[in-house]
Amino acid sequence: MKERRVVVTGMGCVSPLGYGARRLFDGILDNESAVEKMPEWSEYDGLHSLLAAPCEIRGEKDIPRKFRRSMSPMSVMATQAAEEALANAGVSKGEIRDDRCGCVTGSTMGSAKVINQAYELVLPEKDFTTLTSMMFFKCMAHSVSANLASYFSFQGAVMSTSAACASSLQAIGTGYDMIRCARQDIMLCGGAEEIHPTVTGIFDLLYATSVNFNDEPEATPRPFDSRRDGLVCGEGAAILVLEDYARASARNADILCEITGYNTGGSGDHVSQSNSEAMIRCMNGAMRDAGVGPDDIDYLNAHATGTIQGDAAEAAAIGAVFADKVPVSSLKGYIGHTMGASGAMELAASLLMMREGMCLPGRNLEIPGEDCSAIRHLKGIEERDVSRIMKNSFAFGGVNASIVCERV
Repeated sequence: MKERRVVVTGMGCVSPLGYGARRLFDGILDNESAVEKMPEWSEYDGLHSLLAAPCEIRGEKDIPRKFRRSMSPMSVMATQAAEEALANAGVSKGEIRDDRCGCVTGSTMGSAKVINQAYELVLPEKDFTTLTSMMFFKCMAHSVSANLASYFSFQGAVMSTSAACASSLQAIGTGYDMIRCARQDIMLCGGAEEIHPTVTGIFDLLYATSVNFNDEPEATPRPFDSRRDGLVCGEGAAILVLEDYARASARNADILCEITGYNTGGSGDHVSQSNSEAMIRCMNGAMRDAGVGPDDIDYLNAHATGTIQGDAAEAAAIGAVFADKVPVSSLKGYIGHTMGASGAMELAASLLMMREGMCLPGRNLEIPGEDCSAIRHLKGIEERDVSRIMKNSFAFGGVNASIVCERV
């Protein structure tokens, strides 16, 4: 069977920079930082990083209560992002209510806020009567996909990827595979995440958070920079509409890009340490799937979170594959690390770069670290023809994902 072509026809975002994919792009273009000090987190003993990139959620009551009551903030944001994505694609809710349409979304876990709330309610007296039934639907690992399926009445594939920071890029890759193999015609793919001190605390225990800039939040995170000292957790949601090319063409859709290559694979190594060789295999696998080589990539959006070891490993891997020929940047200096949403959110911004004919630099990259010097860092806005991009997402557990998209 001949594989079908898969295109992106819509996208929507709720990001730390505001509502809308365009607002995300404009905030990056204007060099805005969404990172804030969270003074209330100081009540947690042993929590060294007091920084986050939060979202201001608006209009949640526009979602009818019968759907909203099972949604935590991450599902609310995902629903709002999906609404924007469908409107952007010119697809109505009625068009996606059959068994050829579905969703794949990812997150690190269920709602961190509600999970914490549940423990606080139950544990003091070990009393389960303090919980409500709806709390479970907010905490389950596939909460976002389940809530989107209910809200949009999906009858096709409903799936959830849970691979930490690679979750939403794996979700897009899974949707791509489902459509090109003719199992589905249109899919909503992406991810969502919430911030909470317990989430930052996990990274803090691993010495992976930024701790030197608590009183200077706009100066961190610093992907690839010589003064980088760790990541900053962010939150939000990003959803892309993936569609069979023939279907999109038949309705004269405005096609944002074609997905031409995808690869995901494990390092088979350490549960938390990054592995350059595995990253190299992943990027090469995505290009092999797309039928292109390193010289064909016009821009690479890196995963780089601002950690010492992770950034160095990714820079070494990118350098081994591309040398210093492809422009590279990470967007986490603007919005923090939105974890399960990051792959989709940063891909959305990258697709707008391709559409606008420009490559945007990272924020807080002043002097690249010596261990990150093998690649071509964007130092400023570059106006250039961008026909093909690669997006990386690398996660704990040695889970790697890379995707190649090109202009149609």
